[in-house]
Amino acid sequence: MIASPDRTPLPREFFDRPILEVAPDLLGRILVRNTPDGPIALRLTEVEAYDGQNDPGSHAYRGRTPRNEVMFGPPGHVYVYFTYGMWFCMNLVCGPEGRASAVLLRAGEIIEGAELARTRRLSARNDKELAKGPARLATALGVDRALNGTDACTTEDTPLRVLTGTPVPGDQVRNGPRTGVAGEGGVHPWRYWVANDPTVSPYRAHVPRKRRS
Repeated sequence: MIASPDRTPLPREFFDRPILEVAPDLLGRILVRNTPDGPIALRLTEVEAYDGQNDPGSHAYRGRTPRNEVMFGPPGHVYVYFTYGMWFCMNLVCGPEGRASAVLLRAGEIIEGAELARTRRLSARNDKELAKGPARLATALGVDRALNGTDACTTEDTPLRVLTGTPVPGDQVRNGPRTGVAGEGGVHPWRYWVANDPTVSPYRAHVPRKRRS
């Protein structure tokens, strides 16, 4: 019998730790997205760590900008960015305030509100694909830049919270290179996922984008 997941919100102290401690510890935690159409809950199965100005793959590698400002703020807040002119992706800010680091939420299992997620992910062939990849995850949950800076640790009724869930045992956690990261940042094995979970996205190495002539 599988025990019911803990629905207690994660405290800010959980996120106020080194990024490589927080990232694998997020696996199995529950993300709850409250929308006007109803709530959706997702169990995290895949994440990637980005270590700010120490990490060539991070948005904060070259310092603070209007785009990455939230990454320098208090831990436990949501950082949302827009990519490829089409998709939103969601991160959780970690570490002490003033030092930018964040965990990209790459994939998860929809455990509540699948009916609502399906209306946003019409191309998904089955429920395992609803949040299989960071852009799909954000789309299924209805995440956009309006959520950028949201406090995910509060006990109040907010658009998004992270709950304790059921942490994944260490022997079920795998890690490897981050997906699609180029250059020096591409060698870091900072992608973490739940072994053999069907909602985890496939690894893809970086492919340079062709410039239009």
